[in-house]
Amino acid sequence: MLITPHIVVRGAERAVAFYRDAFAAEELRRIPTPDGRLMSVQLRFGDAVLHLADEFPEMGVLAPPSIGGTAVVLALDVADAEVVFTRAVAAGATIREPLADVFWGDRHGRLEDPFGHHWNVDQHLRDVPHDEVVAAAARAFA
Repeated sequence: MLITPHIVVRGAERAVAFYRDAFAAEELRRIPTPDGRLMSVQLRFGDAVLHLADEFPEMGVLAPPSIGGTAVVLALDVADAEVVFTRAVAAGATIREPLADVFWGDRHGRLEDPFGHHWNVDQHLRDVPHDEVVAAAARAFA
């Protein structure tokens, strides 16, 4: 079994360009509709594939601005968080959490893209024993 995220945006054509510029995504294929919207665009992010679509309000397919935000965070595990974070901000992402070394052993930051989707950018720095991560999380959320 494989889970493949399928996100909805206002302006899929612009989103394809943003994800290419921000995260080096590669477009694999697209399905346009007669009215000019994109029903689906497959993008490759490293080893992962993400599907992207324009809003189709008449079908209840809505982007984060139409529903007041998002409850989903997409996570990118990268070799160099500084490079990816900087490139995404330059492409138009907004910083929600600046990059920092965190207790679970990663360099971590969170961005919001121009379409309302949230992205964690993580670079693994060191292995931390699970019991230490659990104890640190308990302190952080106390």
